[in-house]
Amino acid sequence: MRLIAFLIIFLIAAMAVSIAFGETALTAAQYHQAFTVPGSAPGEILWSLRAPRAVAAALVGAALGLAGGVMQGLLRNPLAEPGVLGISAMSALGAAIAIAAGLAVSPGAIEIAALGGALGAGVLVVFLAARLREPPSLILFGVALSSLGGALTALVFNLSPSPIATAEVLSWLMGSVANRSWSDGLVALIPIAPGVALSAWSARGLTMLSLGEDTAALSGLPMARLRIAAVAGAALLTGAAVAMAGVIGFVGLAAPHLTRGAVSDDPARTLTPSAIVGAILLVGADLAARIIPTPEELKLGVVTALFGAPLFALIAWRASRSWRG
Repeated sequence: MRLIAFLIIFLIAAMAVSIAFGETALTAAQYHQAFTVPGSAPGEILWSLRAPRAVAAALVGAALGLAGGVMQGLLRNPLAEPGVLGISAMSALGAAIAIAAGLAVSPGAIEIAALGGALGAGVLVVFLAARLREPPSLILFGVALSSLGGALTALVFNLSPSPIATAEVLSWLMGSVANRSWSDGLVALIPIAPGVALSAWSARGLTMLSLGEDTAALSGLPMARLRIAAVAGAALLTGAAVAMAGVIGFVGLAAPHLTRGAVSDDPARTLTPSAIVGAILLVGADLAARIIPTPEELKLGVVTALFGAPLFALIAWRASRSWRG
């Protein structure tokens, strides 16, 4: 509980900094005006632009961090992350098809298509999770589904009717929480809430799985249903994150690793800290995307990849050492 309390305080501080600072510098008088007159120009910058964006980044980061914790506990693999089962790739495919079809002009069409792709993949994965008890089999299927999603997305690029549509698809796939509103956050909570509930319900099953398949089978818990709940929860969380911000990598991989040592490697106890750390990481990455001096604002997926790729290599190196040992 002390760890969670500390992380919540850290998250609040990170969000306060994200709201206070950005590409447009404000004076002390303008900050005062923003707090006293929320409808003023400085108030609009803080409360209508930066605050919803910070909340969106926190929601997406929390969803990916929690999904990463669930996936690593379910598959008992330190390199697992939300996209390992192909859900991110199929969600991105749904959004790419919607953009290429010219549906971007319809409010919410891209988000609905992305969530639909994730849910479609999630249903397929849940169906297989009920029949494939061995994690390697599920991982191999996820790799195949992810490759299929990537290939079909490339096909969308190839058959795109115009360069503008191609550029829009590429821009969306890079990931961003720019121009998000308060209503976007509320809509994202619709799939996130059941995803959190399913993940929480599956937590005791993840703890049993960490003790081995035989121990889990003898525990008396409904392990088949708990596995399905874990996959379904991760699918909803990942789909909601991709629908809201595009494809964001490495957060779901890094967040559980940054907290696991403090909770004795118990997958169930890792979930809540992983969600909070994921939120902190993405709020910080979004702030970096805004304040790094570049001709155009960096995409959020680019920032997380730049910082996450070295971390992924470090985790893989440490895991290989433990495997050799």
